[in-house]
Amino acid sequence: MTFSRIVTRFAPSPTGKLHIGGARTALFNWLFARANNGKFLLRIEDTDRERSSEEATTQILASLKWLNLEWDDAPISQFSRQAIHKEKALELLQLGGAYKCFATPDEISGIRAELKAKGNTTLFISPWRDVPEEQHPDLPYTIRLKTPESGKSIIQDKVFGEISIDNDTIDDLIILRSDGSPTYNFAVVVDDHDMEVSHIIRGDDHIANSFKQKLIYEAFGWDLPVFAHVPLILNEQGKKLSKREGSNGTELYQEEGYLPEVVFNFLARLGWSHGTDEIFSAADAIKRFKLKDLRKSPSRLDNGILKHLSGQYIASLKPEELYLNLLAFIEYSNSGNIPKAKEELVKKALPLVQTRSKTLHEVWNGLEFVRCETVSYDEKSLKILTSTPKTQLDDFLSGLSDLTWERSVLEEYASALGSKLNLGLGKVLQPVRAALVGKTVSPSVFDVMIVLGKAESQDRLASAIKMTL
Repeated sequence: MTFSRIVTRFAPSPTGKLHIGGARTALFNWLFARANNGKFLLRIEDTDRERSSEEATTQILASLKWLNLEWDDAPISQFSRQAIHKEKALELLQLGGAYKCFATPDEISGIRAELKAKGNTTLFISPWRDVPEEQHPDLPYTIRLKTPESGKSIIQDKVFGEISIDNDTIDDLIILRSDGSPTYNFAVVVDDHDMEVSHIIRGDDHIANSFKQKLIYEAFGWDLPVFAHVPLILNEQGKKLSKREGSNGTELYQEEGYLPEVVFNFLARLGWSHGTDEIFSAADAIKRFKLKDLRKSPSRLDNGILKHLSGQYIASLKPEELYLNLLAFIEYSNSGNIPKAKEELVKKALPLVQTRSKTLHEVWNGLEFVRCETVSYDEKSLKILTSTPKTQLDDFLSGLSDLTWERSVLEEYASALGSKLNLGLGKVLQPVRAALVGKTVSPSVFDVMIVLGKAESQDRLASAIKMTL
């Protein structure tokens, strides 16, 4: 079979959340398919029935959808194809590329122990490899691949170039177990062949598997797909990601309030030489993506870069876009809701926190001063309020009623009060901020007052004064 079009696949095991490395693998496969008018397919490798779960499958699909990595055709369950895998193993047996092995696990362990004691390789060479069918016992058996006993296997990898391995270092791998279930490498090859996968893009921890899979392709006489092995992602210290660090994946980014476009952009930068642009859209990435630009060296997961990118994305959003993304975030994260009566106030306050926030979580927290029914004072703001002379806040509040509620007027008023009290503007506004938002850090006090309006600002100042009595 000659490949008629570019077809890539992402084949996660549903034993947990989508690992960050897996998300990047999916992204690179998606980009290459879209860049070449090809197909991006999804296969769920759920043959490990004890560890696989529907919950994990659902989470993986949701994460891919959140990243806007839509796949072509319905996802395929590897487990559902076990009858096909068995049929193909029996076919390879008939072709002479495989054989029945009646060696028991205890016999294999004994042979390996003996080889190890002699200081030899523990590579198992089955005594059943060349035994004719008529001499086979009526006993359970596995089916093993007839691996070439000499020569080299060579892969022209699109990332690492030519890589090779001596065939005599690969044992006659089992392709079908005695219970009729296929092994990983065999099922993968059969599925990739039937799905007409032309390019396999995955982590370089699969290089050893690729050599085994290459031998299975050759035993069937099937066209070999193109391999591109991508180096793993390291943590910020330059070490391999721990299970905890990597398994957080896209779900954690979503919970922390990162936009999917940000995570897409961030993942694309991990291992791909994309040019000098710091920010690019999915459409831009599709236009530029080529396998030759994948780097040979590992990438570091730098969350500082992620936050920087996120801040730029959030700052660039139109108010209505930011509001809709915020609604989606608080629903997903169960962070609360925006009462109908507060909707316009929240929209009005959004620009005040937009440029100060790196994530939607920070946007939400920054809007607390307009979301709250009553102000809760943190420890620092409480200290400021109780240490400020009561007459200072009284003086500030008393003159507000006669003011036109405009920023320039408020600025002039605060400055005049500072001169009257012989205080700098910062000293005048410090307790005002504490009274209005309950914190020592916030957007401009004047902007906060404009958003809250005259009546609400006066009420909050009065409440703060009353609280300090």
